[in-house]
Amino acid sequence: MTPAAANASPKELGAQFEQLLGQHALLAMRLARSEVTNASDFGQVAETSLEQNSDALSQLVGTAYDDTQGDRFKQLWQGYVTDLSAYANGAASQDASAKQAARAGLMGYCDDYGVWLAWASNGQVRAGDAVRTARTRVQGLIKQVDAYATRDYGQAYKIERQAYQSSFTAGATLAKASVTSKAAAALDAPPERLRSAFAMLLGEHMELIIDAQRATFAGSSEFKAAAAQVNANSATLAQAMGAIVGPKKAAEFQSAWANHVEGLLAYSTAVAGNDEAAKATAAQNLDGFASRLALFFSDIVRNELPVEALTDVLGVHDQHLIEQVDAYAANDYAKAQEMQLEGYQQMLGVANTLVGAIQKTVQAQQPAGGSLTGGGGTAQPPR
Repeated sequence: MTPAAANASPKELGAQFEQLLGQHALLAMRLARSEVTNASDFGQVAETSLEQNSDALSQLVGTAYDDTQGDRFKQLWQGYVTDLSAYANGAASQDASAKQAARAGLMGYCDDYGVWLAWASNGQVRAGDAVRTARTRVQGLIKQVDAYATRDYGQAYKIERQAYQSSFTAGATLAKASVTSKAAAALDAPPERLRSAFAMLLGEHMELIIDAQRATFAGSSEFKAAAAQVNANSATLAQAMGAIVGPKKAAEFQSAWANHVEGLLAYSTAVAGNDEAAKATAAQNLDGFASRLALFFSDIVRNELPVEALTDVLGVHDQHLIEQVDAYAANDYAKAQEMQLEGYQQMLGVANTLVGAIQKTVQAQQPAGGSLTGGGGTAQPPR
């Protein structure tokens, strides 16, 4: 991610804080899972990505506040990440005392974080409120580790989605606390809330598909748990779209989106089964699904975005996921992680472009249930 400019607007700061914090939660959970499963090769790649994310967050804090606050944040954040890793190691080895010590360190971080943010924001954020927010994030990550370590995959992946959403939305708080109250009000305007909601959901879509792709190699029970959260994300996206374009168009979207999701998971299943013919068929079908989605999006924004450009954008999204699962299957975890990071960033850009066009052509409303989990089915387990 390109560092924020020194004169970045509150909106730009808010978008980057959201992206990095949401990404942090996902990277932290994947690193913890690698420690639980003793997947050291993948863990090394995840750890490097988490370190890069932490550096980017610290730089952003330095830009939004000042260098002193950036350095203090980095010190706190590094200690917190270390304790998270220690907790995961304790869960993997079933070492209750190690888990207890790591948990104590994490709760101490939450207290210190609250004091820091109250000071850095000149009192715009109360220490108690910041402590509670940090504890919610930390406790979610702890619960995810515990659930995954006991193979309660349904709970682990459900908590992952909740942790991602709560971390993503916390970005606005960090951005608003760094500027005046008047400037911060721009982040609560309906257009910005709409952009934030779609950025969160599309970024989540990308990451949940990757979870389901990788779980294809882990076994049916873990795949079903990951796919259930893909379903929940798809249902929420359809609900959000319905709040803008109405139920009829939302139904069209859900049908096209379901085909898109099914095509991606069909490709993953073919990779896991070493079925080259099925891979070719799935890739060809994805091209058709991208064209249908592009037609839908172009129609709802009254051709504000051309079909050809939208088709290309959706094709890039599919290619990220195709290359990710191919690399993961070949144990090329560095390449898989590169595709994951690029794909996440690209989907957030898609959200910004799409919402900008929607705002020009239809009445902008914040999506109903934009940060809720829910039911709904689009993804099916491998057959």
